[in-house]
Amino acid sequence: MARTSLPARASRVGVAAAAAAALVIATAGQAAAHVEVESEDARALAKDAVITFEAEAESDSAGITRLEVTLPEGIDAKDATYEDGPDGWKFTASGDGYTVEGPEIEAGKNATHSISVRRLPDTEELAFKTLQSYDDGRTDRWIELPQEGKPEPEEPAPVLKLQPAEPGDSAEAAESAEAAESSGGGSAEPSPTRQANDAAAPKDDGGLPTAVWFIIVAGVLAALSAAGVLLMRRGANSGSNSGSGPGSGN
Repeated sequence: MARTSLPARASRVGVAAAAAAALVIATAGQAAAHVEVESEDARALAKDAVITFEAEAESDSAGITRLEVTLPEGIDAKDATYEDGPDGWKFTASGDGYTVEGPEIEAGKNATHSISVRRLPDTEELAFKTLQSYDDGRTDRWIELPQEGKPEPEEPAPVLKLQPAEPGDSAEAAESAEAAESSGGGSAEPSPTRQANDAAAPKDDGGLPTAVWFIIVAGVLAALSAAGVLLMRRGANSGSNSGSGPGSGN
């Protein structure tokens, strides 16, 4: 029986190991290509939080043309606004999320866009399921969520981890503040100019404007004056009549 020399056997083992390593690297590269999400405002109950998504290109021959994002529970589509994205792309809100789409991006290039959310919910993490489409009709479905005790999903949805809310913040307080803002509530402090004008303005009394009171006082004074004149005339007439009565004559 022919024996295989030690160098030849070692060479075969090296080739097999290299092939296995290449397979692992290739598999890891495919698993790593997905949609990334990040935010400097990643805190529960954060207001006007800007969230940035980067959809990694998985095709060397087709460009990304569309991203359809499902918003997680606690974020309403009407509370999300478009901040920035690829040139020529447009934002459209839908019932449970939004779509950004436009001219195809150069093949092999990632697609990055940002949205602003009015207020983040009080939770530990947010998953944004995303469909990523290319100009050749291909669609990548980044919608799988990790499950405890199971391997990492092959097509994971982008997940944003949130820090705890600031001390004193609560979901109830946030809802009350938003309700007050939407109803136009709140007592604004009057400006210094308004305060000065109010202080210098004549004060009303009894609910009637000051001008009305001036008219009433003037009318009363006029009536009193007329009454005085009438009384004086009556007195003069009475004196005249008594001087020409019986007993006075030649």
